[in-house]
Amino acid sequence: MTSGFGHWTRIESLPAFAYTADQDIHAPATWDPITAPPTNRHWHHAGNQRVTLVADNAGLSGVFDAHDGYLWLTERTGVGRLLDGTATVASTSYHERGPLPRRWFGPVFSRVAVDGDVSLERTVLCPAGERPWVLVRVVVRAARDARLTLVEEWAVRPATVDIRVPGRAPVPLDPGAVSVVDNGIETGPLPPGTPCAGTPIRLDRVDGGPVRARADGLTLALEADLDLAAGAEEVVLFRFGLATGEAVPADCYEDSLREVASWLPRGDRELAWHAAMLAGGACTDGVLGGHTLDQGSVYAFGAGFNGAARDPVQHALPLVYLRPELALSVLRNTCAWGSPDGDLPYALDGRKQPWTDLFRPSDQNLWALWLAAEYAAATGDLAAFARPVGYHPRHGVAPVPLGEHLRRQFEFFVSAVGLGEHGHVRIRNADWNDLAVTESGADRATMIDKGESVLNSAMAAWVLPVYAGLADRLGQADVARQARDLALRLRAAVAGEWNGRWFRRAYAPGAGPVGDHDLWLEVQPWAILCGAATPDQASALLATIDETVRADSPLGARIRWPVAGRPEDLAMRGSIWPSVNATLVWAATRVDPELARDEWRRMTLAAHTAAYPDVWEGTLSGPDSYLAPELPRPGRTWSLPAIGLAMQAYPVSNLHSHAQPLLAYLRLLGVEPGPAGELRVGAGDFASRVLTVRPDGSGRLHTAGEVTVRTAAGAKRTGSGVLTW
Repeated sequence: MTSGFGHWTRIESLPAFAYTADQDIHAPATWDPITAPPTNRHWHHAGNQRVTLVADNAGLSGVFDAHDGYLWLTERTGVGRLLDGTATVASTSYHERGPLPRRWFGPVFSRVAVDGDVSLERTVLCPAGERPWVLVRVVVRAARDARLTLVEEWAVRPATVDIRVPGRAPVPLDPGAVSVVDNGIETGPLPPGTPCAGTPIRLDRVDGGPVRARADGLTLALEADLDLAAGAEEVVLFRFGLATGEAVPADCYEDSLREVASWLPRGDRELAWHAAMLAGGACTDGVLGGHTLDQGSVYAFGAGFNGAARDPVQHALPLVYLRPELALSVLRNTCAWGSPDGDLPYALDGRKQPWTDLFRPSDQNLWALWLAAEYAAATGDLAAFARPVGYHPRHGVAPVPLGEHLRRQFEFFVSAVGLGEHGHVRIRNADWNDLAVTESGADRATMIDKGESVLNSAMAAWVLPVYAGLADRLGQADVARQARDLALRLRAAVAGEWNGRWFRRAYAPGAGPVGDHDLWLEVQPWAILCGAATPDQASALLATIDETVRADSPLGARIRWPVAGRPEDLAMRGSIWPSVNATLVWAATRVDPELARDEWRRMTLAAHTAAYPDVWEGTLSGPDSYLAPELPRPGRTWSLPAIGLAMQAYPVSNLHSHAQPLLAYLRLLGVEPGPAGELRVGAGDFASRVLTVRPDGSGRLHTAGEVTVRTAAGAKRTGSGVLTW
């Protein structure tokens, strides 16, 4: 596996990618965002639980905050320079061309180094916790006696992004309000009506050394004089971000690196990388409480919305086994999006207001019930379900216990979503697939009113028994019984959709069944998982999947087969979606483990690099889906320029590209919740501070309350604290 852009290494005992390409010389580095001019800029995201650092191959940075709303503090800025007199002898900016900077992207940092008789190494770090700033650690080394001036410079360019306001809206700041503060310089406060209103943006030196401040408009700069003997080095620390008044601990840099290393899964580099990227995408929510874990990519950073509601809880599933407290926080936050009747809006806009203008999906409650059940099965933390959670402030109602939120969501699914005439879950105006209604062949209004989703029936037939196990443990026996009864009805309905090769996808009034003549992948794994497929059907179905949607596809199974239709439809029908392929891995584990392992391997970053070494997306992160090899731009992603939305415009940092390989790997090891509230665990190789699974089937689980584990050998262990088997 060789990337055209660099190679993997380790920095500070953490996995990191050394970006070695010269993007002006390496021709494949230039790519087409479709909705913007071609560029050779490649970028990477890292984060803590407050801000996102967006570092690029030019050595520049952006800082993004989703605490009160979607706010770019700045983009494509942040430079370190060494001056000898008035001459620049080293710069971390690729565009200030001297020696080619060496560049690294890490899980919580980026680093740029410039070598010479005086050298400059600059690391921008997202410190551990919920700090709304980045820490800049600069190391200057001299091979000769040198009197130098170190300059740290950031341009402040605040802008909001909101789905209701196309484009990025600059936040007006008065350049004349820039002021010198204790060992630093800051802007005036962000204006009312914007996220983080009333807070200035500050650049300061935090190691106690003296600096001089200067500003050119809203470009803030600090200068530090250095006097180095030959062979000496000096470390200087700066901070850039929101001026919260918080002191920076002397060991903040080292402690932050130790903290992330302490919880990452051990052993496999890519699993550790995915875990860091996933948790780094979380942000504490100043409006609704808890943490959100949105998709990112073009949806958040470009279009300005957090959606769909299913996505944060879906992303949080693997965190149950890595950072369970964060998984619970995401569940609480997503429940707080909703209304007291149990409905979850499709999305939140860039100001964290419910947004239902486009879709009202029928599956969203199922994902919340699933995460809740998995969290309880793995942690035993039943007390969490008694603690109150609010509803969106627009409803003006009192908080209720988390368990009551979930009960109301279940009732909404039963009563408001409901079933259609064929006994399947109503599709409303979308299910998981936002385009299922328009692709059904039926009149849109009729499909929304009376259409049915076999996909959601199959998913519900698995989720509801698992949720019933939690409801029983919470003393909600009637809810548990109702959930199990409905699951049995839905499983029987799904079983009737076998057409001899695969399961149908939906019912369209006036147009008949959808998916009789073409295979829709998303429903097939759920038909196996919920028990609707007989053993013979499951084996035949996987063989068909292998021969059709998986054939000659290095990144995994396509969403549809055959891939046919108008040219503008091919990209969506021929895409490869990790969120679906994770369930394929899971289902195949029960029937054909070899196919499951191969499908998981195709989901990896390593597989993308091997197939498309000169495509940046898929190297460190990726979009929500990839284009299949027979389509134009294979290995890249979709674009809908007619509506002004293109994943290709921001083809990295979609959290599905990190959450789904992690979840699929855990399922490969047999880790999943069961219908009696237990946790099932198989055999394999996984070790985090929460869960250990070994190849011989033994393991260990750290719990908050009583948990029952059913092992691969059929043994049953019940206990709390540290449970071993």
